[in-house]
Amino acid sequence: MKTIKSFTIILLASLGVISCAPTESGLRIDTSQIKPTYTAGATVSLAITNPNQLNIDSVAYTFNQKRIGSTQGNTPLRYTISEKKLGTYSLVAAIYAEGNTTQDTTSLEIVSAITPKIIKYKVVNTFPHDISSYTQGLEFHQGALYEGTGQYGQSKLMKTDYKTGKVLLSTPLDPKYFGEGITIFNNKVYQLTWQEQTGFIYDAQTLEKTKSFSYDRAIEGWGLTHDATHLYQSDGTEKIYRLDPESLKVIDVISVYSSDSKVKNLNELEWVNGKIYSNVYQQNAIVRIDPATGEIEAILDLSDLLKQITQLPETDVLNGIAFNPATQTFFITGKKWDKMFEIKIVE
Repeated sequence: MKTIKSFTIILLASLGVISCAPTESGLRIDTSQIKPTYTAGATVSLAITNPNQLNIDSVAYTFNQKRIGSTQGNTPLRYTISEKKLGTYSLVAAIYAEGNTTQDTTSLEIVSAITPKIIKYKVVNTFPHDISSYTQGLEFHQGALYEGTGQYGQSKLMKTDYKTGKVLLSTPLDPKYFGEGITIFNNKVYQLTWQEQTGFIYDAQTLEKTKSFSYDRAIEGWGLTHDATHLYQSDGTEKIYRLDPESLKVIDVISVYSSDSKVKNLNELEWVNGKIYSNVYQQNAIVRIDPATGEIEAILDLSDLLKQITQLPETDVLNGIAFNPATQTFFITGKKWDKMFEIKIVE
């Protein structure tokens, strides 16, 4: 899109439609009137700097690729931000002055207006967990617990009896792949790999691999979950990608914020009651995200669980969230932990 847009501007310039750039005319968006960040519903005042005192006929403004208004002359435009999704968006001004059109672009960052609350939990049960499992993905399906694990040469997909830790079925990945997050949608298990730009699909009953797919974008594979219609993938940044489950194409991107800060290292994901729960890699916490906006609504501090596991030489960080709809409880573990905890959130 960037290439096409640039080509279009060059073509218009060659036809005389755009004949002066901001550096030549001095006409620019007045960024001194724009704050670093805004929240949804805030108002921004838009105007043009005009150091050469050119005769400005009109200015048309576009925000997030949508026309938001125009002014005669250089009258300021007051725009109330209606976009509720958080993130950085482009603001474009098309300035018509003395027979020429100048285009200038800047950006606005929309951040969260809420402070996340701290939610508490209680441990309901403790179950054994295989200390050889470098847990990457965890999910319940029809009463069984499925687990995807990582590390080159050790990655696998398993179906287990969560009460005993017994492995019911197991399928290894080729040693060249580092397994990552999993989710189960329409009786199919989807599994990501870390840096190999490849995912796999299995039959949920047999764990027979039925298909492989390539990522739609050059991103890493970290966590995976789904709602009733789409898959959601994390890549270790603040972004969560909404995917079409058939084409595996990215159809939307969620940018996640806690107040005015982006929250990076989003990892294992779980969709519960319309919200996305994500652990933050190398942090002993899970955050609850509103997928409609990207706002972190709540934080679950799980650092006390580390005191209850056996610290072995290869014990690694917390990673693994599975919600059991039958019990309305969460199952939490970590990479090469010897225990898995069933917890109930208390709000």
